[in-house]
Amino acid sequence: MKVILSRKGFDSEFGGYPSPILPNGQMISLPIPDQNEELRYSDVMAGDSTCYDLMRDLMPSIKSSNERIDLSNDFGCHLDPDIFKNAIHREPNWRPLFGQVDAAQGHLQKQDVRRDDLFLFFGSFRKTRNDDGKLAYDPHEKEMHVIFGYLQIGDIIKVDQKFDVPEWMSYHPHANNARKSNETNTIYVARDHLSWSESLPGAGRFIFSDRLVLTKRGYSKSKWALPDCFKEAKISYHKKPWKDGYFKSAGRGQEFVIMDNNGVEEWARNKIKESQIDR
Repeated sequence: MKVILSRKGFDSEFGGYPSPILPNGQMISLPIPDQNEELRYSDVMAGDSTCYDLMRDLMPSIKSSNERIDLSNDFGCHLDPDIFKNAIHREPNWRPLFGQVDAAQGHLQKQDVRRDDLFLFFGSFRKTRNDDGKLAYDPHEKEMHVIFGYLQIGDIIKVDQKFDVPEWMSYHPHANNARKSNETNTIYVARDHLSWSESLPGAGRFIFSDRLVLTKRGYSKSKWALPDCFKEAKISYHKKPWKDGYFKSAGRGQEFVIMDNNGVEEWARNKIKESQIDR
């Protein structure tokens, strides 16, 4: 089983600020902005409110196409990966999905990513607190890389002009006609349950805990604390990542594919087993 560390959600380039960890521990990976999408931030639930309402509290503007734009309730977003059932209204038979295209998909294909391989999604996050009824970043907490969810691959679908998109999948950004014209366009569909545990779903979003933090305490977010099993692992985009006391994660690339490594597989399985899944 390959483990893929997949960087997703808001950061300094897309969105312009970190995704929030709510006071109750929910991790809301904010979908990156895309004005060409029909889905709006006001359509996507984030805890007890919408992403739009939450984002208005945190920051009145958003970074899109390298410029700051005032956030409005009709601002489009790219909900992907889509692993939390209650994020939007669902059609019957919905399954968690993740789409990829162009160079990033070419990289996954080159690395021979296939059924039963495991995506661990991580992103830039920062803890928040309630200030007089308004959500705000906690000034005492720093931005960090955190694993917020996972998806074990059940099916890999080439979504092109020939593919008849089922109704339950039609909302997804990689199922629209614009991306169907791209021959690299691919959707990864989650298994019903994990291959090693029938009691756990094939995809899910986590409640925050320290065990999900990749960033080494006291360091900048891209400097990680990883176990020794990673020192023997072959990781795409990383030739000599180990520095003095930390693992330096690559600044480029979305998908870091770790070739079959028993220690890393056990580490990934334990991350899921020991974490609370947001239901």
